[in-house]
Amino acid sequence: MKTFKLKMLTIITQENGNIVQNNIPLLNGLIINREDDTNRWLIEAYIKKTNEAYFNQLLEDKKEIMLQVKITKESNEPATFITSILSVNEIGENINVLFTGTIVERKESILKELTDLLEAGYRDKD
Repeated sequence: MKTFKLKMLTIITQENGNIVQNNIPLLNGLIINREDDTNRWLIEAYIKKTNEAYFNQLLEDKKEIMLQVKITKESNEPATFITSILSVNEIGENINVLFTGTIVERKESILKELTDLLEAGYRDKD
């Protein structure tokens, strides 16, 4: 396993046909490449408790969550992951959120998929 410092966390969702990026201010965080057969990563975000309701709702929804993260340095290019939330835990006056997921190798392919989904969703509403 390889462990890295999590420097940025952005949740990417679709709302009313638009892609919305929700930047989550980090207090601290880690990202672990488990180097297993399924290429799974574990992401831990240590954040303010004011975010607890938002993340508990995402946990209850049990949907896949797209993340963009920066690893090690804020100057690095963001990596995109398809994840699910394992747990939301109180730690003192703050919380941690544990995600598990896989890295999306090509940023262009995910942007194309998102665009296709948005277009398909838009067409289905007509």
